Amino acid sequence: MRETRTLEFKENMNSNSFLKTISAFANYSNGEIIFGICDDGTIKGIDNPIDACLNLENKINDSIKPIPSYTLDITKENTIILKVFEGTFKPYLYKGKAYKRNDSSTIEVDRLELNRLVLEGLNQSYEEQESTQQDLTFHILEDELSKKLEVEHINTDILRTLGLIKNGKFNNAAALIADSNQFKGVDVIRFGKDINEIMDREILDHISILEMYRRVLNMYKKYYQYEKIEGSLRISKEKIPEEAFREALANSLVHRLWDINARIRISMFEDKIEITSCGGLPREISEKEYLDGQISFLRNPIIGNIFFRLNYIEMFGSGIKRINASYNNFQNKPEFKIYENSITVILPIESNLISLSEDEKAIVSILKNNLKLSRTQIEDETQFTKYKTIRILNSLIEKNVVQKIGNAQNTKYILK
Repeated sequence: MRETRTLEFKENMNSNSFLKTISAFANYSNGEIIFGICDDGTIKGIDNPIDACLNLENKINDSIKPIPSYTLDITKENTIILKVFEGTFKPYLYKGKAYKRNDSSTIEVDRLELNRLVLEGLNQSYEEQESTQQDLTFHILEDELSKKLEVEHINTDILRTLGLIKNGKFNNAAALIADSNQFKGVDVIRFGKDINEIMDREILDHISILEMYRRVLNMYKKYYQYEKIEGSLRISKEKIPEEAFREALANSLVHRLWDINARIRISMFEDKIEITSCGGLPREISEKEYLDGQISFLRNPIIGNIFFRLNYIEMFGSGIKRINASYNNFQNKPEFKIYENSITVILPIESNLISLSEDEKAIVSILKNNLKLSRTQIEDETQFTKYKTIRILNSLIEKNVVQKIGNAQNTKYILK
């Protein structure tokens, strides 16, 4: 047993440093402090544990403001388990400071995180705070509402209905939607053969996030969509599914932390697009729940509601599922990289994504696990007939997915 983000050991109660950890657990997540255990996990126990519990209660009640919710239990080894529960009246302060856990250590939060804790305690989000800018205009929003909802003119009632006005003042969500603002937005770069070759770049700051969305989408269409003549028809082609890019872009704008003075970074390469958004997962969602699309937590509900009304996103948190669904018929899939302070979505281009049937996918899956297989070995694995196997293998060879090596009885098949 070792110390973790939610577990701490204390050999005794001679030091009051555990009060910082209580602040951290009450502010961010449930946790336990076990008294009577050394850092290496050796159990020593506590003398007079009943008196020690009373002493702990007094220290907590006198030192942490507001008083957090906790329980104390004495074990048969005379250790004391202090369970601290995440509270709703944040921030929980020790000597006027708030703390958080950093792996198995406890550190003081910075001013930005303290402000977030204050907002959580008030049951507010950053987008709901009153904006420092009040001379805002909404021509871009008005134009979008006219196109999508046939709203001719924006007035105060509409802005209030959209959640952009509270107590007669514009909030931060209003500033982000407004024609101009003070926020950093998106840095979108089109690279050449490597990151040292920049072909195109746009830094989109201080403009409406609706305009950011439009201009980044136009840059995507410039480099990842084209037209192809097939017979007498002009067919539109996509190197990356537009639906996947739209979802990833909209999610980066709706779910990012806007109180961070940084830009969303969109890197466009010859073989992929990477979209990196500011802010990791909300504490309410695990990585597995996020990747499986099981739970949606709208970090900026006001902005999310406007994007939903304009049909930029689905309200029910189906973004990840929709991105994955747009790649259903392709061999390679999008990637999602989750870090503590950012999330990156990687969308591979069509040249690496060969459309495969279910039978073709079955053979490809088998060849992934084996370097070289004969036709009869593939038949045994798939239970396909001889002629069906030959037909599918020839199709995969034509699609440049499978390579045929050897001759006659020594013929083998491998993935290219």
